[in-house]
Amino acid sequence: LQLVESGGGLVQPGGSLRLSCEVTGGTLDDYAVAWFRQAPGKDREGVSYIAKIDDITKYAGAVADRFTISRDNAKNTVWLQMTSLKSDDTAVYYCAAAYTAPVGTLQAKWFEHWGRGTQVTVSS
Repeated sequence: LQLVESGGGLVQPGGSLRLSCEVTGGTLDDYAVAWFRQAPGKDREGVSYIAKIDDITKYAGAVADRFTISRDNAKNTVWLQMTSLKSDDTAVYYCAAAYTAPVGTLQAKWFEHWGRGTQVTVSS
């Protein structure tokens, strides 16, 4: 399974971006997917999760009212819509897939497939 992120870039505070995670080499239906991010000098943190079925989602507290995760299994793609971006959102964003993981988990250890990341920079 391969995951490729896209959609990152430079945006002003208060702006929006939509990240995409395209999955190849497997069937997206079989996997839960999450977005993680890592800022310079900080640990990687889970941002958002979407289950393989029922579209159950979970968000980290810092983004819960600003980010939206969604998926289209027919397109083998997961998106992360980010709004009201802040400088604290600056990080490399990674998508990851888990074949078997607790529902709603944002713990990286459960995710066995990872993309290479896309840079998001929020700055004026």
